[in-house]
Amino acid sequence: MAPDPSFSERPLPFDADEVAEIAPLPKGRLPSYMADHRRRLRERFLSGGAEAMPDYELLELLLFLAVPRQDMKPLARRLIDEFGDLNRVLAAPIPRLSGIEGVGPSVVGALKLVEAVAHRMARARVIARPVLSGWEPLLDYCRTVMAHRETEQFRVLFLDRRNVLVADEAQARGTVDHVPVYPREVVKRALELNASALILVHNHPSGDPTPSEADIAMTAQIEAAAGALGIMLHDHLVIGKSRETSFRAEGLL
Repeated sequence: MAPDPSFSERPLPFDADEVAEIAPLPKGRLPSYMADHRRRLRERFLSGGAEAMPDYELLELLLFLAVPRQDMKPLARRLIDEFGDLNRVLAAPIPRLSGIEGVGPSVVGALKLVEAVAHRMARARVIARPVLSGWEPLLDYCRTVMAHRETEQFRVLFLDRRNVLVADEAQARGTVDHVPVYPREVVKRALELNASALILVHNHPSGDPTPSEADIAMTAQIEAAAGALGIMLHDHLVIGKSRETSFRAEGLL
């Protein structure tokens, strides 16, 4: 027997974003208090720049673009309270973001788009350029991509004979305190790219970039495997929350 349509119900949306996407809000002007607040924020940003605003206000400005006709101040504060600062909000995993009240697909999409643009801009300063003569942009890129991750990631920067960066690849992702790395795979990929040198990079989500014994042992294995094939290991960078450690500077290479 076919179900009686009079007893069927449309599933309720989970949050405000999904309400807007399923049933767009009626067209109309924002309440005057909200429109004035948004105008003041934009004016402060345009006149004073990002330095004139705390993280939650910058985040609020961004959320205006994702959800045009709702008050975004409570959500901005909720996200900062949950993750700590704007960098960590942008870098937060999608499942964690989606678990925050008021965060729907539009908000997640806006946050991840800004994160991707930030990564692309930082990468553009180092790709296809001599790395060793522009070390600070390289560090900026590594900090942008890795400093605020909640789990460990291991990346390899592949350089040609002129020490120009030809490829930057995430080789492995791990847990909060461990990432599996296979020296044979690192060297194999270097040969595929015809790379002459490597820079290893990984992050410590704890914030402390002090290399562990496992980090030191793994680096020695990669250096030996690469050296046997004439590939130079320039450095291994461990990225923390506010600083980084260079194996080369610490005498570990």
